[in-house]
Amino acid sequence: MGRVDYSTLDLTNPVEACGIRTQFGNNVIHENLNISLKSGEILGVVGGSGSGKSVLLNTLLGLKSPEGGFVKIFGRKRRELSASERKTIYTRMGVLFQGGALFSSLSVRENIMVPLRTHTDLPVSLMRELADMKINMVGLPRAAARLYPSDLSGGMRKRAGLARALALDPQMLFLDEPTSGLDPIGANGFDELILELRDALGLTVFMVTHDLDSLFTICDRVAVLVDKHIAIADSLDNVVKYDHPWVQEYFGGPRSRAAKTSG
Repeated sequence: MGRVDYSTLDLTNPVEACGIRTQFGNNVIHENLNISLKSGEILGVVGGSGSGKSVLLNTLLGLKSPEGGFVKIFGRKRRELSASERKTIYTRMGVLFQGGALFSSLSVRENIMVPLRTHTDLPVSLMRELADMKINMVGLPRAAARLYPSDLSGGMRKRAGLARALALDPQMLFLDEPTSGLDPIGANGFDELILELRDALGLTVFMVTHDLDSLFTICDRVAVLVDKHIAIADSLDNVVKYDHPWVQEYFGGPRSRAAKTSG
């Protein structure tokens, strides 16, 4: 793994995207999009179906290169990092994709060990111990370590995926629809877990979601992706007042009012 001079990094500004343009063929997804992530916050990103929320997440992660603009990671432009520097810096990021994205042929413990095998040369016995620590950290029973994804409920798969995302003790956590498909009790429990982990580990969280309860319960700021760019990224109190038809419809409906009351 390449060495990084962390004194050159701005750890207070984990991710910043400037003037991003993304497209697939002639289909422009984002145009002049700007967004930044503040250290220690939980930022929720919302937008209509097809607005490109997951594309934005993949762009910030480096899984897709933008056709215009640039992404900064800890204050440095990603395209200016060497391959070895990029690999080292990205170990400070954990990702939970939709559904957990676990390897079906591996047990929960083995899934969590994948990043450790890829990025470290630790003894296998220590990798197992670390994996079991992460299993406990996300609230799964010890017996879950030997189970396979097909043996798990939807909520358990999410938690197992989160444990894998935490395997390398990242500073940043990227979550793609983390409560999608969960019942209200399971979704609330997952929200509380994210909040507890953020506070205990000092995590910075970027969360793509459509879950209004999550927005009202755990997010410090909410970013609204409409018209191919981030229209506003602010506290929820300010976002709900933003004068845009989609924002008013989304946050002014009965489900939003119920989430605000319960939150």
